[in-house]
Amino acid sequence: MAIIRTVTGDIPPESLGVCYAHEHVFCRPPVEDADLILDREDVAIEELRGFREAGGQALVEMSPPDYGRDVQALYRISQAAGVYLIAATGHHKEAFSGPWVEGRSVHELADRFVREIVEGIDGTGIRAGVIKAGSSLNRITPNEEKVFRAAAIAHRLTGAPISTHTEAGTMGLEQVALLRSEGVDPARVIIGHVDRRMEWEYHLALARAGVYLSYDQISKEKYAPDRLRVEFIRRLIAEGYGKQILLGGDMARKSYWPSYGTGGGPGLTYILLRFVPWLRSEGVSEEAIQDLLIHNPARALAIG
Repeated sequence: MAIIRTVTGDIPPESLGVCYAHEHVFCRPPVEDADLILDREDVAIEELRGFREAGGQALVEMSPPDYGRDVQALYRISQAAGVYLIAATGHHKEAFSGPWVEGRSVHELADRFVREIVEGIDGTGIRAGVIKAGSSLNRITPNEEKVFRAAAIAHRLTGAPISTHTEAGTMGLEQVALLRSEGVDPARVIIGHVDRRMEWEYHLALARAGVYLSYDQISKEKYAPDRLRVEFIRRLIAEGYGKQILLGGDMARKSYWPSYGTGGGPGLTYILLRFVPWLRSEGVSEEAIQDLLIHNPARALAIG
């Protein structure tokens, strides 16, 4: 029987509800930019309660250990906010993962990923529900390749889905090819940040490869206007790929969260209160919207 593995326990896929595919809620990445450090549980709870009031029920917290993951904090936040959180094992791009990966074999990495999915993270008993792998701008470094191959092994042993970081949307097709070479069904792969590279033929090629496309930079006009995201999503649905699209905001900065009081950024309610109505106004059907928010995440994140 398929399940979705959250930080507070396993749930049936039909219980997941409205889910964002790529977010950061609580993390302490090793960076000098304090805006990237999300380290207040009370603020996370407040922001997630707003998300829940807007109709949200779940999100994937994509911070792996090299990005300052704290699953005990995620457990407390999830319980207090009443929102399902799915934690990530695996690793980010080499800029973060290098010290964790250098000198370690693919099988050493895979063993840790499997342990975090099956047994729990750092002795907590809190288990990861997704495997992260990331690549750099226009290349997959040797260390990143090890992470992808380890992610593939962990996926084959556990059934957990693989969700990726692409730097500025690059290397998505190469990620798919690498994972396929390790026996991973593209239908179990989520390619992240595709909307950092708004090239229609690229998105169409990813869709044809059979992966999920994560439109997870919604509201970030500095990368691309949301009108293009609306257009690409609408076109993919028209081409018959509506069941392969996931949504998210990747709200990884204090300044994106109104709850931090740093300027009233879009926050976790933006997609539900502004972007989804925009899709409706452009003729996207209610059935297709239910796929984007509920049915696609339930399939993409299922284990077993």
